[in-house]
Amino acid sequence: MNEELEGERGAWLRCYRCWSQRLEAQVHYDAILRVDPETGEAAERVEEVQEAVVQCLDCMHDQPHLTIEEGRVVAVEDRWERMVAGKPFVASCTVTVDQDLVESCSGPEAADALTYAAFGDSGTREFFTHVRFHKHDDERIIIHLLVELYARHEEEAVEVLEQAARGVLEITSLAEESRPPAHAPGEAH
Repeated sequence: MNEELEGERGAWLRCYRCWSQRLEAQVHYDAILRVDPETGEAAERVEEVQEAVVQCLDCMHDQPHLTIEEGRVVAVEDRWERMVAGKPFVASCTVTVDQDLVESCSGPEAADALTYAAFGDSGTREFFTHVRFHKHDDERIIIHLLVELYARHEEEAVEVLEQAARGVLEITSLAEESRPPAHAPGEAH
């Protein structure tokens, strides 16, 4: 592998929060395979699903800017640069969604269900969210959240929130936070 490509990989093959390069990929594989009655081998792949989560071993945060493709960790093109080079922003916001988007609004799974209704996969994988409260308004649910996300500047943070919102988004405040300190090699957390 040439040195230029290796240097580029070093830019994204790290934790976006503490910059550690001690990462672990957790791959979950589920498949339905037809069995050949003659050989006992898998003759046909009916259905296959592979999910992968890359996690930092130092700060234990998932790395939504990384995924697994063909057995290798690769950067997710539309988010790695924003997350690694970006800064944390915290937004106080509301998202008004159709009640059909909310799987559950009470019980232990309510926060995840409300977050998913508000921001989809980005809300549950990429953002750090805290559902402050929600209220019902006829056929809609208004979800009040605090959201931490990474972006290079305020305009990009607003754009990311707008693209992820699954309903009407209102940002009441948005502030840049300081990045958590970089993790020193060999330092325990």
